[in-house]
Amino acid sequence: MVTDSPNDGGHRADRSAQYQPRHRRGPVPGEDPLRPSGGPAPTFEEGELPEPVFEEDARRDGEDEGAGSSGGLMRSSAIMAVGTMASRITGFARTIVLGAAIGTHLLGDAYNTAHTIPFILNDLLIGGLMASVIVPFLVKRRKRDADGGKATEDRLFTTTLLALLLLTTVAVLSAEFLIWMYGSRFTAAQFDDSVFLARYLLTQIFFVGMSGLLSAMLNTRNRFGAPVWAPVLNNLVIMAVGGMFLWAAGPGSEPPVPDAQLTLLGAGTAAGMALQALVLFVALRRSGYRWRPRLDLRGSGLGEALRTAGWMMLYTLLTQAGLWITTNIANAANVAGIEQGRDVGAGITAYNLAYQLFQLPYAIIAVSLITVLLPRMSAHAEDRDWAAVRSDFSRTLRISSFVLVPLSFAIAMYAVPLSILAFARGSISVADAGNIGQILAVMALGLVPFTVFQLMLRVYFALGDTRTPAMVAVANLAVHSALALTAYLLLPPDRVVVGVAAGFMFSFVSGLTIAGNLLSRRLGGLDGRHAVGTLLRLHVAVVPSVAAGLGVLWFFDAYVGPGLASYIGAPAVGCLLGAVLFLGAAKLLRVPELTSAVELIRGRLRR
Repeated sequence: MVTDSPNDGGHRADRSAQYQPRHRRGPVPGEDPLRPSGGPAPTFEEGELPEPVFEEDARRDGEDEGAGSSGGLMRSSAIMAVGTMASRITGFARTIVLGAAIGTHLLGDAYNTAHTIPFILNDLLIGGLMASVIVPFLVKRRKRDADGGKATEDRLFTTTLLALLLLTTVAVLSAEFLIWMYGSRFTAAQFDDSVFLARYLLTQIFFVGMSGLLSAMLNTRNRFGAPVWAPVLNNLVIMAVGGMFLWAAGPGSEPPVPDAQLTLLGAGTAAGMALQALVLFVALRRSGYRWRPRLDLRGSGLGEALRTAGWMMLYTLLTQAGLWITTNIANAANVAGIEQGRDVGAGITAYNLAYQLFQLPYAIIAVSLITVLLPRMSAHAEDRDWAAVRSDFSRTLRISSFVLVPLSFAIAMYAVPLSILAFARGSISVADAGNIGQILAVMALGLVPFTVFQLMLRVYFALGDTRTPAMVAVANLAVHSALALTAYLLLPPDRVVVGVAAGFMFSFVSGLTIAGNLLSRRLGGLDGRHAVGTLLRLHVAVVPSVAAGLGVLWFFDAYVGPGLASYIGAPAVGCLLGAVLFLGAAKLLRVPELTSAVELIRGRLRR
């Protein structure tokens, strides 16, 4: 439920737009600056850290320090690539283990609500500032100050530590109120268990915030290993905690849960994030940094930097309001189903699990392209070369769509068997996993508009404009809220979250329409005819694949039946056949991005 709000704080002249945090997510949605707006699963939730990558400056600094040779850069890239893969694999494994331990019913929603709040508060008050204002400011002071920015880092470290301690203390004392805000329709036992968990889980606010700062400080020193590997330890700890809870409580545990088991779940989860922060702190000390407490903020420039973050803060607030609406409605729907005697298992936990699967293709394909796009597009914007900005945007959109259009339909068709294969174990039944699949299917159909909207945001950020994205977020929130409420009022409890997911995806259609029109006027066009033409041809090219995929599903359903063979066989056969048909159709339709995509893949493989 990610902010997606990277921006340059309005300082185009100093190239701050190039100093954007990069996720190895997406969001996406703060961000997770690459975490999309309103997304339910914060980046730290996935076992990752926002990693500021200062490509041009890291290269220059490395040359000055004798560490910037091509060999050194390749070693750093290799460490980051392997660490990224380890984070993603262990993060997904952690999701499976934790899902098996707590399920998608009342206990799962109680835990996930309590676990989400720390990341929401961090995004609202700390995380977004770190991504868009603090990191660029820190980089500039490190380069410009006579002491290499040491005094500025000490002030920032001291201020952040005290602010996080205060925020964490207030949050823990307000645990009951915060759970009521996000779970006002919880049952009495569910509410009590969620509050109990929150008193442990809210302590993560401190460790999440410090992890972000420590990661940023390490990256400014060209130390990339710890920020990408520390989350792996967090994932492993939570996997162990989930396994021990499942062993102690057994599958299908529901509120009220004994205090000892809740303590294991809550304290164990918080311990994983604490270990992550500790590893980063040790790595920072080993880099040579020694913290000296300082609070002499007058004249430090930090206040001026913070004042540039007004529109970014509004954007973050609006996206988190969307998450608040989603969480409340999903929680209420799950409880309503229980009250009506239905075994629903389709609340915020199911929504989050579906969203994590949905994010994978965006994170793997689109985010890598966006990472390359933003610095280059920022440079073109600085030169006021609008034709180059349009070209960068259009080419990125078309190449990513070449992969994402067929992939979105494939995920939608095979969402249920894939979700059953991934999640149907422990406390998650086959029916619960099927609910996750239905939510995922709806999300998958919105993958392309979701990605196009994120690309448009990057254009605004490259232009140094955070005001327009904040205004567009108002429209997104209005559409998402209206459709989510309509789903809650009109749909049965086990379909409410599917409706909420559809509203969330449709909000990106309205968002990209508004953002695209405004951006087109500003840049003198967006190469719309070329981009729309490619999208139309891609959707025509995918028709034979969809038809074949439906035929494969029918065959396995009629002649194989439910079971492991179908859950693996149908997606495998359907995707292989669909890929061949899509590539053939794309070639017949003369889709030029076919050549570009092949060249891109070949280039990646050569590396």
